[in-house]
Amino acid sequence: MKALLRVCVFLLSQCVLCQVTIVIDSLPEHHDYDKAIYISGDFENWSGGDSRFKLSKTNNQYQISIPKQSEALSFKFTLGSWDFVECQVNGSPIENRVFHFKNTQDTLRVKIASWQDGNLKERPSTASKNVHVFAEQFEIPQLGRNRKISVYLPANYKTSGKKYPVLYMHDGQNVFDLARSYSGEWEVDETLDKLSKEHGFNIIVVAIDHGNDKRLSEYSPWSNPKYAESEGAAYIEFIVNTLKPEIDKVYRTKIAAKNTAIMGSSMGGLISHYAAIKYPHVFGKAAVFSPSFWYAKESFSFTETHATSKKVKMYYVVGGQEGENMVHDMEKMIGIMKAKKFPEANLYSKIVPNGTHSESFWKTEFEAAINWLFALH
Repeated sequence: MKALLRVCVFLLSQCVLCQVTIVIDSLPEHHDYDKAIYISGDFENWSGGDSRFKLSKTNNQYQISIPKQSEALSFKFTLGSWDFVECQVNGSPIENRVFHFKNTQDTLRVKIASWQDGNLKERPSTASKNVHVFAEQFEIPQLGRNRKISVYLPANYKTSGKKYPVLYMHDGQNVFDLARSYSGEWEVDETLDKLSKEHGFNIIVVAIDHGNDKRLSEYSPWSNPKYAESEGAAYIEFIVNTLKPEIDKVYRTKIAAKNTAIMGSSMGGLISHYAAIKYPHVFGKAAVFSPSFWYAKESFSFTETHATSKKVKMYYVVGGQEGENMVHDMEKMIGIMKAKKFPEANLYSKIVPNGTHSESFWKTEFEAAINWLFALH
């Protein structure tokens, strides 16, 4: 027993010792040193400003130590929210920083070129002319709050008279417009413009902004005691019972489940998986990118009891550089669905070896997901 205890203590000490100390060597010329700097990343689910991950400051130098949780660490720095995230000198977003653990004690020195100042209107828009704001403050009665909704319409929408399938997407700030993004955009509008020209495929996209500090709670149907209470069930009820009926009323949509898709990444992947399993009569297709199943382990038992639909098409993708648990959890979920006799013809999963937990990765996978879900080839 004593020998076993010594082994456990040793392994625990090794886990504690495995960490990286990140030191900020350079800050923007006019940085306000009275402001706190936070690190946000996959290790704390991209909160944007968790108080537990505020950097310490000594003589105007900031640093923090992060224990090893997976082989790679994806992160960015903020001044407390995504409205004030680090960026390029010209204000353009930067890709997520990635650090690969090699030693038990690592030191990483970084430079921050500039901070977004929260005034996104000064940045040039990259959204296509097909994108417009459906509502600046659309009411979410299920949650007692409002949210910005943006819509992409096919180029031929005004002249065709046709009805179109609809794709609902989370994290709307990152879907169409680099000027509104805090970590790069998916270029959904540009990709769909291309698919329209090449394949004659046209679809309406409804992008729902995330709720900043409410993002974690809204994107999980199950509470996590370390992060937030659950509001995910109410959020999806909002899409099903409030937003979708309004979209179907205003636009020429194909309302059947086989023509309605939902898509998201990270926590957005978790809630998209839930939505399609919970409401197969509403969402006949789902694209689940880098799902945060780790955040809510209840998602596995939920899938075991609810993955009974024979018609829903489910597309899963994860990057090999996102951390070993991300790949493991996705494969575990796929295994559960296959064991429940979910039709394999309606189930697609892919691991991209060099894929990271970032908009740049998800952007490159968007077209492939659309191609498979809507059988364009």
